[in-house]
Amino acid sequence: MFIPQFRARRIRGSETFRRMVRETSVSVNDLVYPMFSAFGSGIRKEISSMPGIYQQSIENIVAEAKEVLALGIPAVLLFGIPEAKDAIGSDAYSDTGIIQETIRALKKNVPGLAVITDVCMCEYTDHGHCGLIKNGDVDNDSTLELLAREALSHVQAGADMVAPSDMMDGRVGAIRGVLDENGYDAIPIMSYAVKYASGYYGPFREAAESTPQFGDRRSYQMDPANRREALREAASDIEEGADIIMVKPGLPYLDIVRDLRNEYDLPLAVYNVSGEYSMIKGAAERGWIDEKRVVLETMTSFKRAGADIIITYHAKDVARWLAR
Repeated sequence: MFIPQFRARRIRGSETFRRMVRETSVSVNDLVYPMFSAFGSGIRKEISSMPGIYQQSIENIVAEAKEVLALGIPAVLLFGIPEAKDAIGSDAYSDTGIIQETIRALKKNVPGLAVITDVCMCEYTDHGHCGLIKNGDVDNDSTLELLAREALSHVQAGADMVAPSDMMDGRVGAIRGVLDENGYDAIPIMSYAVKYASGYYGPFREAAESTPQFGDRRSYQMDPANRREALREAASDIEEGADIIMVKPGLPYLDIVRDLRNEYDLPLAVYNVSGEYSMIKGAAERGWIDEKRVVLETMTSFKRAGADIIITYHAKDVARWLAR
């Protein structure tokens, strides 16, 4: 009978030894929690396709943010639902816009929490696209000016970091230039450097009320079939001044996360998007999977692939589970 010399089960048989040799770990410090701020008061509307996630008015955003900080989660990522939308997304860069007012409330009431803001136009335009429309498509260069204005308005309101998600060519450089010109050279940019035109965004579009009213976003978001292109996109954003680069979505693109980690030494974020969250929640509600086990395995997969930061709607649950 063959007797193996190497016996991996000698270590695997002990929980203590498994912990001692574990190669990858997840910390609460890795997490960013996305939140949806809605115009008005007394609003706490659960998103039907995202159990446990809400559109909330500012006072409820502040209350949940206090809970987030108490759990040890260091940062939130803000998305806004304005009172009204128009063709140029004017609420996005208004001094009294929904995100600007939310930032001020958070910095006043939850000062220990880092506030990151999504910089895009889709939540604020009546057509649902990520910029100004010309000849039936988003016009890249005229949109850059508005994105830079939006980012500057967020920072002037107190944002700690801005995160452009629009996928316009040159937007990181445009934002970096405007921030620097206005004395905000210390504010970092976390770029959605590699953002695919994914089917996993469906629940988010309900949450942010940002479904395109015509066409789709494939003229500016990346083709899911492309791998090498991710390196070019990340290189461009790094050259333009990005401080952190991001891959979105997460689970279907772990190969891309690893490619970027192998190529670049900048901090690397991954967005565990709405569709990924909702699939786990839906399966767990039906008793098909162990939610805690699957979520923690998912978080570990992001870290193992090379991510430093995980943006996830599971953040509060993960923080509670890690604390036990």
